[in-house]
Amino acid sequence: MNSLRPRPVLGNSRVLFRLITFVLNAFILRFLSKEIVGIVNVRLTLLYSTTIFLAREAFRRACLTGGAQRDWSQTFNLLWLTVPLGVFWSLFLGWVWLQLLEVPDPSVVPHYGTGVVVFALSAVVELLGEPFWVLAQAHMFVKLKVIAESLSVILKSVLTALLVLWLPHWGLYIFSLAQLFYTTILVLCYVIYFTKLLGSPESPKQQTLPVSRMTDLLPNVVRNKAFVNWKEAKLTWSFFKQSFLKQILTEGERYVMTFLNVLNFGDQGIYDIVNNLGSLVARLIFQPIEESFYIFFAKVLERGKDATLQKQEDVAVAAVVLESLLKLALLAGLTITVFGFAYSQLALDIYGGAMLSSGSGPILLRSYCLYVLLLAINGVTECFTFAAMSKEEVDRYNFTMLGLSSSFLMLSYLLTRWCGSVGFILANCFNMAIRITQSLSFIHRYYQKSPHRPLAGLYLSPVLLGTFAVSGGITGVSEVFLCCDQGWPARLAHIAVGTFCLGATLGTVFLTETKLIHFLRTQLGVSRLADKMT
Repeated sequence: MNSLRPRPVLGNSRVLFRLITFVLNAFILRFLSKEIVGIVNVRLTLLYSTTIFLAREAFRRACLTGGAQRDWSQTFNLLWLTVPLGVFWSLFLGWVWLQLLEVPDPSVVPHYGTGVVVFALSAVVELLGEPFWVLAQAHMFVKLKVIAESLSVILKSVLTALLVLWLPHWGLYIFSLAQLFYTTILVLCYVIYFTKLLGSPESPKQQTLPVSRMTDLLPNVVRNKAFVNWKEAKLTWSFFKQSFLKQILTEGERYVMTFLNVLNFGDQGIYDIVNNLGSLVARLIFQPIEESFYIFFAKVLERGKDATLQKQEDVAVAAVVLESLLKLALLAGLTITVFGFAYSQLALDIYGGAMLSSGSGPILLRSYCLYVLLLAINGVTECFTFAAMSKEEVDRYNFTMLGLSSSFLMLSYLLTRWCGSVGFILANCFNMAIRITQSLSFIHRYYQKSPHRPLAGLYLSPVLLGTFAVSGGITGVSEVFLCCDQGWPARLAHIAVGTFCLGATLGTVFLTETKLIHFLRTQLGVSRLADKMT
């Protein structure tokens, strides 16, 4: 049980680091124009992420796939090829960003050219740490990864905040220096760690490593031996072909914004901030639930077997848990949607000031609240679906989703042309609704011949639905009369109204959803018991 102990500690550390970064970013936003935010968060970040992805993603996947008996010198040689490849992509993409894309007005966004050069350079700097990163991942140095990434992000945010406060006229110089500082600290964390570890021969960790000194991680040519493992090299090329389309889909919104000019730089900045703010709930709440219960379903159910052919006790347990998770996701998503509509403008005003709370910001966040509801339901349905499907079904499902995701790019372009930045969120909602439909169809077929009906978790009592409707109406009226340009007394009154309505809604949940409350109490009891045992 002791081996499980670091996980909650690391999880708590990640949450703490995210909260610190969240506060620092809120401070920084109050000193920036939305055009600069758009250039940094969309245009320059896309340059950096695209360079990094093209240069290293396939190498990482291939080199982490190999067994323990590999020749690590050949693996390190292959990984060092990411650096010249990164130089090539940074030069090529930097030229595209400077010569082919729209250049912002220097009076509004100064030093754009410097920003492109430094962000491209920072990508190359980060690639210098690739052999260290792969070695750490292969030997499960999870704590090192968490500390290195978190420390780099926090120091970057602190440096950005100080420069924005002291030298606001520097423009993109600030973010360029901060980005280069971030990648340098990230690489140094790995280099310093392995330097100290390899300098301690008595360390148990050092004895498990395939290297004994730092020079072993550098490129090394040995006579009568290939420079790289050609099997790994071919695997790298295969992974590159597979993942290239995935990168386009992952960063689809930013590519559409950057290359098709559907939004101006200011609207791009507002959209990116709202998107990151809205997804924070999904990352902190829904993602851990999805990951944990995917493991649960994968252990309880036999993959690819019909429900009638498995242990009925396990099938019943899985059905009860799935029903409760669906109910929990639906209630959490509905709560965010209903109350988010009335408190989006206030939340944006508190977080980023007038830059966010005026213009398109509030309607974007309100739309995102609806998207969060779909995200919550999709997370639960897909974690069950992927745990219960056979490998062949998963492959077919992924192929279908790939096709739907490709259509997302076209749909987002059309909707954005029609209704501005909200079009991206509407396209995401459409894409997520299709995925939910696919998963619900699988779950219905899976339990069709059994007496269990876990999809009942998506039904709410009329009393609870009425409570949500009344709460939405009251908070909506409260926003009209109390928020957000009448001073803090009116804002506090608006918050008090929302608190009362939220309390009434949660009280109704407690009274009407007794099955869910019992499930949550059981889960909390198990968690506390596990903590005591560790």
